[in-house]
Amino acid sequence: MGGSDQDRTGGGPVDAERMIAEARKAFFVMFGFLAIVWLVQLANYADHYALSRDYGLVSGDLATLPDVLSAPFLHWSWEHIESNSGPLFVFGFLAAYRGVVRFLGLSLLVAVTSGLVVWFFERGSVETVGASGLVFGYFGYVVVRGIFDRHLIDTLIGVVMAASFAYLLTVAVPGTPGVSWLGHLGGLIGGLLGAWLFRDRRARVPSAAPSPGALDTTTRPAPRPGTDNPRADLHKELGDLGLL
Repeated sequence: MGGSDQDRTGGGPVDAERMIAEARKAFFVMFGFLAIVWLVQLANYADHYALSRDYGLVSGDLATLPDVLSAPFLHWSWEHIESNSGPLFVFGFLAAYRGVVRFLGLSLLVAVTSGLVVWFFERGSVETVGASGLVFGYFGYVVVRGIFDRHLIDTLIGVVMAASFAYLLTVAVPGTPGVSWLGHLGGLIGGLLGAWLFRDRRARVPSAAPSPGALDTTTRPAPRPGTDNPRADLHKELGDLGLL
């Protein structure tokens, strides 16, 4: 491709630079989020997990309903937070690198859907905490986002993530003792819903209508990627990678 900057419809250096900038922000956002989760865990551990008891989500208890927003930051043990941290960072980064603002909206949606499924359907007065609902939400979002956005790179990432981490779905169904499969299922639902709600709604650039007096023999330039070219999305992705 040429050395000059190109607009969004044409793809190229501007889009690639924007993607790199968003990926950088996504990295620091997830690093900061994990740092907060671990600092909360230190305070929780020092107080004999009083935070988990006080701000955990209890099904059917109206007083704990606001805790759908605090429960993802809390854990019951070091093993609990360690098992969540790696997937949380990986899936969170992949969910955030296309836009941090969109990611924050997705996180709120997933926390609410995961928490509400637990609050409505969990049996017994158990206190549910943990970031695994977010993990499943980000996973579901990453797997299908490319399909809704019609984005080649994100679709490929989704295929790879689905093939590599399909085993996660085994703990989103009943049968694993001590695991809130309802929280996982609710998070997964939120991620799939978020992929649709936060999909890319860019309008296609309409082709210019010919003037009434124009002759049919007038030559027209070849369509640029991003306008009328049916393979515009593919050209744009290849351009972002520097292959065009």
